[in-house]
Amino acid sequence: MNIATLNWGDLSPEKFLAQYWQKKPLLIKQAFKNFKDTIPADELAGLAMEAEIESRIVSVNNHGNWQVDHGPFEDFSQYGEANWTLLVQAVNNWSRPTNALLTPFAFIPRWRIDDVMVSFSTPNGGVGAHLDQYDVFIIQGSGKRRWQVGAPNNDLSTLLPHPDLKQVSAFEPLIDEITEAGDLLYIPPNHPHNGVSLENSVNFSIGFQAPSSQELWSSFADKLIDNNLGEQRFGDATRKVASSSTLISNSDQQQLKIFMLEQLENTELFEQFIGQYLTQSHHALELLMPVNDIDEEKLADILSEPEILFMPVSGLKAAIITESQTTLFLNGDSFPIDNQSLPLAQLLAGQTPLTTSQVKRFNSCLKNTQLLTSVLNKGYWYIE
Repeated sequence: MNIATLNWGDLSPEKFLAQYWQKKPLLIKQAFKNFKDTIPADELAGLAMEAEIESRIVSVNNHGNWQVDHGPFEDFSQYGEANWTLLVQAVNNWSRPTNALLTPFAFIPRWRIDDVMVSFSTPNGGVGAHLDQYDVFIIQGSGKRRWQVGAPNNDLSTLLPHPDLKQVSAFEPLIDEITEAGDLLYIPPNHPHNGVSLENSVNFSIGFQAPSSQELWSSFADKLIDNNLGEQRFGDATRKVASSSTLISNSDQQQLKIFMLEQLENTELFEQFIGQYLTQSHHALELLMPVNDIDEEKLADILSEPEILFMPVSGLKAAIITESQTTLFLNGDSFPIDNQSLPLAQLLAGQTPLTTSQVKRFNSCLKNTQLLTSVLNKGYWYIE
């Protein structure tokens, strides 16, 4: 199985973005030849037993009553052999092979991807017909599943069969297919869909983050408050006599709007905010900080060993912004860099494991050494 290769058929990434992305659903049969699950079912169950990993089981009984249970779980025997689904968020943060599933989707910037959720379903398992507010690619792993996907429809009713489970009423499907290992289903936002397992099956869902305007404004306000910015007061030294003391004039409204937007127009501030915001993981990461901080001398000792590998932690989000102040962002942390350290920063952002010989090429520059030791001491990269 070569997961790096997505068999587009008559499509290409460019055609997909133009014709399907956020427009209409798509099913590509055998998008991944000879696909094998990147994590065994028992290992997935083990992750669901961990308190820091978000998981849930959605089940339905023979009377149509839905139940949602949240992890961590200690035992799965009570659920029987049918009618339930285990869903585990951000499995790519704990499973490097699962994180590799993101590789074929590199034609979309990494900051847009949230996580890889993995679900194990027994026969008739599913979560019911529902809508998502974000794009999702679903890779069918082992087993078979029937998928129905419809078009956006404002006439659909919202159903709440359980306080933690939002569903929608029945819809007319545009896609009604049985998926098998290696099939790829793309579902745009607000398209109703329903997947029902026909046998024990595994699905890998690559979900995309789509921040709301409210979330962005709220987080930007937090950035201002946390850094004691935006404390200056509104001024109107050019004010003219008001036509009415009770009127908030259009001129006043425009001046206040400009005053509010001044902070957004601060390019360096906005770059810092957006880089930190978009690379901050929404789920727990397995950070691997060294017992003792690594300094320049310690790094030199490490590089004297010939078979050392420098590895990024699985699921790490990284980005580089090169406009006003070139900065490497890792998991919401910022690392200012210059032209000398940019090539190393690009490798760190690309998250390809580095060998001793590769790192040695950069180690003669003090700024490169400082960047690498900072990233290692934060636990974002580690020495294997």
